[in-house]
Amino acid sequence: MILTIDQGTTSCRSLLVSSKGEVMAVAQEEFTQFFPHQGWVEHDADEIWETQLRTIQAVFEKAKVSPKEIMGIGITNQRETTVAWDKTTSKPICKAIVWQDKRTAAICEDIKIKGLGERVRERTGLVVDAYFSASKMMWILSEVPGARELANQGKLLLGTIDSWLMWKLSEGELFATDVSNASRTMLFDIHSLEYDEVLLTEFDIPRSALAEVKPSIGTFGYANILGERIPITGVAGDQQCALFGQACFEKGMVKNTYGTGCFMLMNTGTTCHQSKHGLLSTIAWANGEKTVYALEGSVFIAGAAVQWLRDGLEIIENAADSEEFAEQAEYKEHVYVVPAFVGLGAPYWDMYARGAVFGLTRDTGKNEIVRATLESMAFQTRDVLDAMSEDAGLKITKLRVDGGASANDLLMQFQADIITTEVDRPANVESTALGAAYMAGIGCGLWQQSEIKQLRRSNRVFKPLMEQKRVDRIYKGWKKAVERSMQWIDHEP
Repeated sequence: MILTIDQGTTSCRSLLVSSKGEVMAVAQEEFTQFFPHQGWVEHDADEIWETQLRTIQAVFEKAKVSPKEIMGIGITNQRETTVAWDKTTSKPICKAIVWQDKRTAAICEDIKIKGLGERVRERTGLVVDAYFSASKMMWILSEVPGARELANQGKLLLGTIDSWLMWKLSEGELFATDVSNASRTMLFDIHSLEYDEVLLTEFDIPRSALAEVKPSIGTFGYANILGERIPITGVAGDQQCALFGQACFEKGMVKNTYGTGCFMLMNTGTTCHQSKHGLLSTIAWANGEKTVYALEGSVFIAGAAVQWLRDGLEIIENAADSEEFAEQAEYKEHVYVVPAFVGLGAPYWDMYARGAVFGLTRDTGKNEIVRATLESMAFQTRDVLDAMSEDAGLKITKLRVDGGASANDLLMQFQADIITTEVDRPANVESTALGAAYMAGIGCGLWQQSEIKQLRRSNRVFKPLMEQKRVDRIYKGWKKAVERSMQWIDHEP
């Protein structure tokens, strides 16, 4: 049996997965989101650890399973979110800076002015953006009292959430990360699989503060759980785990995850492709023998826009109600919601774009706003899929989907319509957690990768039904709406 730790942007989850790939127990608990200033998003790393630990204890109680029965632990995590802690006390020195946080936009502009954009692109596969960890680390070192002094003493540790969890699970014995998480720091050379010394110097980040980088599949170290010492045998970022969980093992296979954000990855095999259309080149996973790469398009706001409908506008009570309201929408004029609450990701990469609603008339009501918000996920997915098809030089014939919003039939049908491509939803949409379990299972010898394909089953395949002329007209309106949202302010920090 495998214990999977799934640490997300808004909640912590733990799962127990049997040797047949069946989920035996799940425990989930949300934690606090902090928004101290405009554009800032923070988490309490101690609260994340305490919340995660409670879910671990809960799954053992639910399944009535002993830790002695666990062969390996898989960890998957929200990527780019950065934690800084004191090596001596194991206490965070500030709140964790979340991937959505935009406080370092000015730092990124300075990096671009220095002419480092091309090196970042060539070495890391990324674009210079506040999304990634490097500028967050730089901010902590310069703005948090005592951070630089701790770093000079070799006592400061800077890591993504996987590193923080492994440190806590191992009681301070293990300070590590995997290649997929390292590839999101904007400091890691994805070709040589080493931190880039020039970028470390330019961002003024000491190598001693960064975690040791290991393959995604294999033994990282040991966790101490309820008195048992259990090997950690699989670790990867959440989107890479979803690609693995969807069994996208062949070059050209694509998955899209509808979570807080929306993330599409294409397996490009052992070849690292440089995108010409605003996508990222990233490491999917490594097993010690080979490194698998991916093209990625990151949409910052997807499910978070539905949370905005619930918590910000208060026009729905539960996220699940969105489908019912959307079904009642009337289309006299098409309404567009561009959810650029924290800027726009791929393929636009505009840190200063802001959210907007277009096409409002006196007839527009909450049903139309809800539907337009759901449709924004599908439109943004189309943006990324078009860019990915051009970069890869092929037409994608099927999109595998997962994540919370993939359960919404109305959204999935509109997604198939707007991309004119089949959308394949698995029977178990827990692709991220299952991907971590599969990696850990392979890492501890429970499975072979060839067996994972047999574990994935489809729940439903949505086929495009909308007339092409209407698809073209609606999508043209979306592109115009995005263009206007990027023009609302002069692009100055």
